[in-house]
Amino acid sequence: MRAVLKKISTTATGLDTLPIRLTLGVIFVAHGAQKLFGGFGGHGLQATAAWMESIGLAPGLLMALLAGSAELFGGLLLILGLAVRPAALVLAFTMLVAIFAVHWQHGFFLANNGYEFALALLGGSVALAFRGGGSVSMDKVLAQ
Repeated sequence: MRAVLKKISTTATGLDTLPIRLTLGVIFVAHGAQKLFGGFGGHGLQATAAWMESIGLAPGLLMALLAGSAELFGGLLLILGLAVRPAALVLAFTMLVAIFAVHWQHGFFLANNGYEFALALLGGSVALAFRGGGSVSMDKVLAQ
């Protein structure tokens, strides 16, 4: 078990990931709270589930729960710097689904509900999956 934890928590040294982790973490936590609880002006789980079902992501309740949980808990893990690589991979996958299931048909720009913002979140998540949590992270502490 210790070997698995060590492999998951392996991280590059440096402070470069800290601002990326914190920024993405806050964004993902807020979006997850919108989906799950209606926080920050969101619609909550039932309305998100109905919307997901309406765009073909079925079953809607499961999809809304998965997306909201990935964002909320993945974002919290990024902020803490804990299990950053697996959390970032889950978040990257979530953004790929968002890009192709929701935003692709609207083109690139966010003003038209395009995939611009989701692509930025995807890029940041992939970068964290490669680099890990960095020097100021729980992963760094666990790896020692």
